[in-house]
Amino acid sequence: MGQGEEEPRGELAIRALAMPADTNPAGDIFGGWVLSQMDIAGGVIARARAGGRVATVAIDGMVFHQPVYVGDVVCCHADIERVGNTSIRVYVTVYVQRNGELPRVKVTEGAFTYVAIGEDRRPTQVPKQANDQQENVKQGQVDDPPGGNVG
Repeated sequence: MGQGEEEPRGELAIRALAMPADTNPAGDIFGGWVLSQMDIAGGVIARARAGGRVATVAIDGMVFHQPVYVGDVVCCHADIERVGNTSIRVYVTVYVQRNGELPRVKVTEGAFTYVAIGEDRRPTQVPKQANDQQENVKQGQVDDPPGGNVG
């Protein structure tokens, strides 16, 4: 890591190459494509934690810092922030490598909430793990948010 470069938060969940087909009319990579990559990355981590199917129920605090260009290697890092009864909140940070060179550039970040889905396609309990309370306390949240099953 270069001097002053921030260490990515969480684990590398996915990596993709930004291609010309993913551009907006201005020639930059379309923000919706980046958002979809983030959702996939968060879903990979949430699915592993839930031990099964998950569905995206919320995206909070999405911030775009820099554009993504054709040819950038897009790296999505994901970190579980909170585990509730049926939900998992994952913070996703995206860095790019421009022209395959370092330092990486932070381009966007946001929090995604997923709900565990059972075979009946209804919210289901997320299996408890020893570090759940530690993750929830770290974020200042120890209970499921209000709103019934989707939280």
